[in-house]
Amino acid sequence: MKHLEVDGIGNVSRIGLGTWQFGSREWGYGDRYASGAARDIVARACALGVTLFDTAEVYGLGKSERILGEALGDERAEVVVASKIMPVAPFPAVVKQRERASARRLQLDRIPLYQIHQPNPVVPDSVIMPGMRELLDTGRIGAAGVSNYSLARWKKADAALGRPVVSNQVHFSLAHPGPLDDLVPFAERENRIIIAYSPLAQGLLGGKYGVDNRPAGVRAVNPLFGTENLRRIEPLLQTLRAVATDVDAKPAQVALAWLISLPGVVAIPGASSVEQLEFNVAAADIELSADARAALTEAARAFPPRVGPAIPHRHGPREAGPALVTAFASDDPPTARRTGPDRLAHRLRQEALCRRAAPRFH
Repeated sequence: MKHLEVDGIGNVSRIGLGTWQFGSREWGYGDRYASGAARDIVARACALGVTLFDTAEVYGLGKSERILGEALGDERAEVVVASKIMPVAPFPAVVKQRERASARRLQLDRIPLYQIHQPNPVVPDSVIMPGMRELLDTGRIGAAGVSNYSLARWKKADAALGRPVVSNQVHFSLAHPGPLDDLVPFAERENRIIIAYSPLAQGLLGGKYGVDNRPAGVRAVNPLFGTENLRRIEPLLQTLRAVATDVDAKPAQVALAWLISLPGVVAIPGASSVEQLEFNVAAADIELSADARAALTEAARAFPPRVGPAIPHRHGPREAGPALVTAFASDDPPTARRTGPDRLAHRLRQEALCRRAAPRFH
């Protein structure tokens, strides 16, 4: 396993483990996964040199943190556990209370990396970051990070914290290469890291799915799986397959290898089994030539995905706008009227629920 040395955190494995599915029924993993497979996956990850384990308070409404903390056992103090706070009313006292709750679920005295899950649309980071700064000063967290932040907002978070915000967790893959333009150069220049979530585009980069073989379940609402995108991504998949043949690997492994070949980038794919974990980790051993990396980058840039989400109904996916995605993902009626803090909390809750339909809200 390859690692990066990160200030305040230590050794971070280039391939980590995303645990959003721990405790969540939406991905079809079920209760047995939480009680059995998750423990086996985490144990095997530690044995293979994985040190980065990403979770959040909203994943399974706290279940992901609990399952991860229990699964790590005595290893929990030896690895980099990264959790996230959803910034609803993110005043310092609230930030401290939420960190304590996450730490209890994780069975940690100190969370190595604590991240703002997404930018609050109405509350600036000058309100959020004093709470994070106090957590740093008291040793409750090792480092502060953000997620889903633009470069401009990341820089504002830096200024508000008064010290480096060491990481930005973003939707990043060959199918979504936007961070190449600004976030990756910034991270390299400033000695930060980019944590790539959805690095395999929910399985699309494995080459399994196409117009005639659509995914079921929550993947069906990912805009990448719309008819037009499935047609337009084929040249990228062909390039992936060609490189995979050259290096005796699978397309999904090459997609991961491309990501972690970039300066300061680590990836956090999920795993439904020990075998899938081992498959992902093997990508760290793949060495891509400069020509292969360039070909993959060119193919990725040539595929700007259409963003209209595909919402499933009884006859299969159809195209719909973001408002329908929000209504579909929320348990509340779309006509519900809210004001003030209620409205903000509802909006952020909807966005968190919608992360499965629009990966930017992972």
